[in-house]
Amino acid sequence: MLNHVGVYLLEHALYAESERLLRQSLALREQIFGLEDPETARTLNDLGGLYRLQGKYEGAEPLNLRALAIREKVLGAEHPDTAKSLNAIAGLYRAQGKLVEAELLYMQALAIDEQVLGEEHPDTAQDLNDLAKLYREEQRYKEAEPLAQKALTIRERILEAEHPDTAESLSVLAELYQDQEKHTDAQTLYQRAITIYQKTLGSDHPTVKGILDHYRLLQEVIDAKSETHEI
Repeated sequence: MLNHVGVYLLEHALYAESERLLRQSLALREQIFGLEDPETARTLNDLGGLYRLQGKYEGAEPLNLRALAIREKVLGAEHPDTAKSLNAIAGLYRAQGKLVEAELLYMQALAIDEQVLGEEHPDTAQDLNDLAKLYREEQRYKEAEPLAQKALTIRERILEAEHPDTAESLSVLAELYQDQEKHTDAQTLYQRAITIYQKTLGSDHPTVKGILDHYRLLQEVIDAKSETHEI
């Protein structure tokens, strides 16, 4: 329960409260399950994710690496939870600008999930989405777009019609289009994503505020071009 609430607070950017609960959860799990248990690894991974979001990379890396070591030892190198750890470390390296290292880990996580879980699983879609984000940052749009589209297709097919993960894929694809000045396509996707996010997360959620900022910037460009008849 502590870990669950800690992750919930993390998702709502309540970092101090999240850290307190995740640290309590880690201490309890180490005591109850042991230092090399998958439950302990889960909390280590979550706590590492919290530090990554705060930019505390030096604190995040040993936690994520420890979680990976536990999962590889106890669960095996090709377990979906091991893939989650690889994905987490990839996200950390991506945040630090270590894009080559991040790409290798994202691809490794994707290969595991496709093989073990299948090509139309939520975890596979997340791997595709994260790799697309990386390629977007490198302006590798031709590689990023099919990955983002595939992730969106998977999520639309297997998740609820208004699931936040579907909105995430919509926003990733919208950002790709925005970068390539495909403004009308980006606008449509942003509008769909915003509608889903507001219904599922609420208007005050950090994710909603972030995507609204992106959408406003896009709308300013569209309005400016409309005035000069350049759309």
